[in-house]
Amino acid sequence: MPRSGAEARRRLQQAALELYRERGFDRTTTAEIAARAGVNERTFFRHFPDKREVLFDGEGDLRAALMREVAEAPPGLQPFEVLLHAFQKAGRILEDNRPFSEPRLDVIARTPALRERDLAKAASLTDAVAQALRGRGVADRLAALAAQTGWAAFHHAARAWIDDPAQSLDAHLRSAFEDLRALAATAPPVRGRPAR
Repeated sequence: MPRSGAEARRRLQQAALELYRERGFDRTTTAEIAARAGVNERTFFRHFPDKREVLFDGEGDLRAALMREVAEAPPGLQPFEVLLHAFQKAGRILEDNRPFSEPRLDVIARTPALRERDLAKAASLTDAVAQALRGRGVADRLAALAAQTGWAAFHHAARAWIDDPAQSLDAHLRSAFEDLRALAATAPPVRGRPAR
């Protein structure tokens, strides 16, 4: 039996991930996760409200890190530079937990219910990042657009990092943000607004 709450939580996460990969998310019960982790089902529900949340446990840490890093980014940076700075710092959470991050992303990609939860969590995180940008004086409309675009670049970089571990997440992030800049620089000029 795990002796501490943190150890039980970690074992529940690992057990869930193993079972989701072996059997699939839909065919795995919370009782089976608890049994594999060596705890009872009540212990599972003390740590997680449902079997989806086992894979999204770090969202609060990531949100806090992103908001802190956006707020503490050096003054005078443009919004994308602020976001690159914040995602580089917060991305260390993923890098430090790569043995869990990599299979977690694969399980989510294969499971519609988890993809739906992932999208809801992403929307919540982008709202938080937009709020932090507004706190730096970025206009509402631009803060929301920058946060959504920045999150897409972060997600793209994380996927590339999983597929190509020879480069660090930081290197993949820099590449994704450079690609964003290149796209913006090469976009054809707008010739006129469409008729309404």
